[in-house]
Amino acid sequence: MSDTKKQIPLRISSKLYEQLAAWAKDDFRSLNGQIEYLLSECVKKRRKIDTDIDNHSKKEE
Repeated sequence: MSDTKKQIPLRISSKLYEQLAAWAKDDFRSLNGQIEYLLSECVKKRRKIDTDIDNHSKKEE
């Protein structure tokens, strides 16, 4: 997988933008960095959940 970053358009509400910007500031990140961090964490969490489900299913077989 390439480390090249992809650009995507993102449309969010003004309220969500303000909340994310404040959160990013609290975490000493740029807004873009905060969004990338949050998405990465969600993907990791989903992978863990999928792995846990797969492991549980295999134990039942």
